[in-house]
Amino acid sequence: MAMLSCLLVACGGSGGQDPILGTPGLVFAPLVILTTPAKTVPIVTGVATNVRLTTKFNRDMSAASLNALSFKVACPAGTPITGTVSYDAVNRIATLQHVANFPISTTCEATITTAAKDTAGIALATDYVWSFTTGLTADNTAPTVTANSPANTTTGVCLSKSVSVTFSEAMDSSTFTSTNFFVTNPANAVIAGAITYDTASNTATFAVTNPPGFVASTVYTSHVTTGVTDLAGNALNAANTVSFTTGTLACAPAASVSLGTIATYGAFGGGSGATNSGINTVVNGDLGTTAACTLFTGFHDASNVYTETPLNVGQVTGSIYCGPGAPGTTQKLALATQAAADALTAYNALAARTPTVILGPGSGELGGLTVAPGTYRPTPSTFIISTGNLTLDAGGDAAAIWVFQVPASLTVGLIATPRSVLLINGAQAKNVFWQVGSAARIEDGSTMVGTIIASAGVTISTANQAIQTTLTGRAIGLNASVTMVNTTVVAP
Repeated sequence: MAMLSCLLVACGGSGGQDPILGTPGLVFAPLVILTTPAKTVPIVTGVATNVRLTTKFNRDMSAASLNALSFKVACPAGTPITGTVSYDAVNRIATLQHVANFPISTTCEATITTAAKDTAGIALATDYVWSFTTGLTADNTAPTVTANSPANTTTGVCLSKSVSVTFSEAMDSSTFTSTNFFVTNPANAVIAGAITYDTASNTATFAVTNPPGFVASTVYTSHVTTGVTDLAGNALNAANTVSFTTGTLACAPAASVSLGTIATYGAFGGGSGATNSGINTVVNGDLGTTAACTLFTGFHDASNVYTETPLNVGQVTGSIYCGPGAPGTTQKLALATQAAADALTAYNALAARTPTVILGPGSGELGGLTVAPGTYRPTPSTFIISTGNLTLDAGGDAAAIWVFQVPASLTVGLIATPRSVLLINGAQAKNVFWQVGSAARIEDGSTMVGTIIASAGVTISTANQAIQTTLTGRAIGLNASVTMVNTTVVAP
């Protein structure tokens, strides 16, 4: 209880003064940002009976707090399954390996409890619960490599280039060790590097740690052994070996996009709040507005309920930030105001980029296209994804970035015709950005990817629609509200 109180009032040193905002500070609870199987509505079905469960957090966690008491599963709900929990500190991933296979055709309930704490001793604000249904069989299929970056025999590779390998399915991050994923020089000596794994894209990355990186005009070889496994314990089907030759130039600075404090938000409704309809909305992240809390309808977080009805229930797994009156406070308003300022800064930075591809003239239709990383701008003014799905192909480069500059509106899907943005070959949702000059709309049942920052607002689905719409990214309205109907938002 004392810890929950600290989440809601000023606490910490300096008399409770936030070192940046100069106002009484709030302690942020850690968040679950991704699970395997995923938390979706409707729930994932056909899950292999021997698959391990994973949870990725947004900050460093205390390994000691992640155990059978804080990470557990029951199949069905109320019938616990015994398991052991391990924690991959590099990637912030906790894994639950159950002793016996799950029962077949059973709906299971997994829980991360408030016993899970970060390295500062701050607990989750509330239990994180998700469900999935098992299939009829175990997973006995070996994973394969689907993409390498650099590709085999590539020449002229810049000197600090990261080496990325993408797999056909979710992998066990703890198996990516220096003995299972490494890079050698012509003398067959292993060079120093740091290994990370991205659960959303099934991509492992090796980054050289010794500046300035690789030696110029030299052949290097990347090795992934059969010691790496998927989440069912199946070893890679064959060792993966790729050779490439460096050039003489340093890599250009990464064209990253700084989101600042808005990065923790799944949705932000400018000065107009947010509205949810339906009972299946989940915002995995924070929710905010610079207006009063009364402009939130149909949401709740761990602490408060915001005008929910039996037909309008939206769970926010993070926190809700808004202005007075209660439950809004001046502290929460200050944090929301900072997030709004950071969103505007990111919007302007995205708009200022020089386009690498100008599509048009025409309708700005992206449906049916497969596009490489770059900055895209339509002529005359809109982007729409209606005639098919849009595929983003990273070519094995886990750092690949897409920026879509939309002077006017963005529309994903058509009424009764949902569309998707697909990520392949190592593309990651966190590296996709949509800068929208007016409003953005995601139609019913569509699957959208990326951070949307719209000058006006963002509308997701249509009232009274039961079909689920998914956004793996963020819905940020600078000057208008965010409206959701049975929507799943996952802030990457």
